[in-house]
Amino acid sequence: MPRSREPLTDNEKQQVDALVQEHLTPKVHPLGQSPRTVSRYDKRKAMYGGTGVVYLLQLFRPDELVNNRIAAYMVLPTDSDSVGFHSHGDRNEEELYVVMQGTGIYLEKDNPDSEPRSIDIGPGSVTSVKGEALHAVQNTGDEPLIVFVITTNAPA
Repeated sequence: MPRSREPLTDNEKQQVDALVQEHLTPKVHPLGQSPRTVSRYDKRKAMYGGTGVVYLLQLFRPDELVNNRIAAYMVLPTDSDSVGFHSHGDRNEEELYVVMQGTGIYLEKDNPDSEPRSIDIGPGSVTSVKGEALHAVQNTGDEPLIVFVITTNAPA
């Protein structure tokens, strides 16, 4: 499935910032550098076959983290927004979701043919996935679901 990302217009960035800043203010303190906010915004429509729009607020540039691909806030603005089932096994990655705000359903399954397990998530919930297992997430509340995503490269 394509992993297409779209850049946001300045107006969209302002809208996403306003939405997120009602709940938290992204602030990054890279070692030896001045504090800053988001380094890149991505917009994903129907992410991995999900519904609606998902925004990724990338916090680090590629040269700033070792063995990480993503350290980002994932924002699902409404209960019409979800990320479809996907695996990180083809990239030898592990991924953590840390729910910062909102409520949702986290789905996981061991392989494409297995029955999904459903887990209610909210602030403080942490999930993990690795290998060929699949996962998905859906906003179920009246406010944005904001998830901090950490994607690491698994040791070979």
